[in-house]
Amino acid sequence: MLVKDSQTGSLANEPSHITPHAHEVLAQLDNSGLSRFHWKAMITSGMGFFTDAYDLFIIGAALTILNPLWHLNALETSLVASTSLVAAALGSYIFGLLADRIGRHAIYGLTLIVLAAGAVISALSPNIYFLLIFRFIMGLGIGGDYPLSATLMSEYSNRKDRGKLITMVFSMQGLGLILGPLVALILLVSGLHPDLTWRIMLALGAVPALATFYLRRQIEETPRYALMMHGNAEAAQQTISNVTGNGTEKKSAKVQKQQTQQPKKSWFYLLFTPRFLKWVIGTAGAWFLLDIAYYGTTISGSLVLKSLNSHADAVTNMLYTLGIFVVAAMPGYIVAALTIDRLGRKKIQCVGFAMMTLAYGLLALVPGLTQSTLPFLSLYALSYFFTEFGPNVTTFVYPAEIFPTMIRSSAHGLAAALGKLGAFIGAFAFPYLLTSFKLPGAMGVAAVVSLLGLLLTIFTLPEPNQRSLEEIAGDHELLAEMKKEQVPA
Repeated sequence: MLVKDSQTGSLANEPSHITPHAHEVLAQLDNSGLSRFHWKAMITSGMGFFTDAYDLFIIGAALTILNPLWHLNALETSLVASTSLVAAALGSYIFGLLADRIGRHAIYGLTLIVLAAGAVISALSPNIYFLLIFRFIMGLGIGGDYPLSATLMSEYSNRKDRGKLITMVFSMQGLGLILGPLVALILLVSGLHPDLTWRIMLALGAVPALATFYLRRQIEETPRYALMMHGNAEAAQQTISNVTGNGTEKKSAKVQKQQTQQPKKSWFYLLFTPRFLKWVIGTAGAWFLLDIAYYGTTISGSLVLKSLNSHADAVTNMLYTLGIFVVAAMPGYIVAALTIDRLGRKKIQCVGFAMMTLAYGLLALVPGLTQSTLPFLSLYALSYFFTEFGPNVTTFVYPAEIFPTMIRSSAHGLAAALGKLGAFIGAFAFPYLLTSFKLPGAMGVAAVVSLLGLLLTIFTLPEPNQRSLEEIAGDHELLAEMKKEQVPA
């Protein structure tokens, strides 16, 4: 609830007045072209997702070594594969809240430090118990990267290219998907001792995170946060001038001081008001359903391929995995980035979920497809293409666009947290599904959750394409409503 300040007549902890000049400041950003700053911010944010993907999915390759080395049972295998995903859910929620409370810039680099530390100590684990704890720590950093990177890129983007820029940040995940199997292949054929091989696999995940930390600390607070949360038009104008190349990189001490002032009010409750609850259900629910199928089939990819051909060795299955990522997953990311600002988010998400349902459904219902390598791999690759050119990208983009500035990062963190809970369920359950119901049963579950994702998208989500963030979420109208609300302390 809002409290009116008796001295100023404004609402306590409320952002300053959004004046006509403030509208003009944000319009400059919305109508600007792509600049060098946009590409720098995209790469800086995207390197986090490159690292996230590598760290999350390399554990599947490491488990092919750890299973015989540590004699893991089915429960232990599932826990190792999924622990970091539970932590990522928690990290997304916590860091999402913090980014709205104290600012995007203040904690932007912290997620990488947590991630890198977790990767290094995971590689030093003496047994499964330490490995589970250290992978949990790493997962907190991975989760935190989702709302921070998405929100920062969204709030710095222009209206015309916003979908492409956010998609390209997330698409760096595709490079991590490719690097993981490639590193695993090199290490598997290197002749190194197995106990050293898996440790190197995990430790390498810290390298790109640490290399990107300095660049992240150079990214200033977003102009939208400075303006909408602090009413600081001067700081926002200076930052936008830097973004568009029309200003100097150096700020005055006054602007810098104003920009770092922190709000004390949390607006998290707004997510559960009728105005936004439908979108919360749509973004978080679609992400949850997607990740059950996506992480279930990806982290358990080596087990899926083993179910297809039990006689194939680890190197052969890793080559299959690498081939699928190169010919299907990465092209899906690229096509999504090239078309999202023309086709729109909703159409791409619906088509993606529909094609995933079709591919998984055929694998579940036609027994011969799971008994022949080429037909299976073709449909499996098709599902990957339409996952990336579909909901794996758009579920990341949506919550960064449709919620107001004061709860944007919290909303994204909540959606990502639900997604990672789905990922945990998928990664934990698929090894059991493959054991109990074989490959068709596991693919059937993936088909059902994909169909549910399609229906949820159709009935809950709007189309934010080519609209300003403030127009989509109604920031200005929301602030005006808040100013009218006067409640005694």
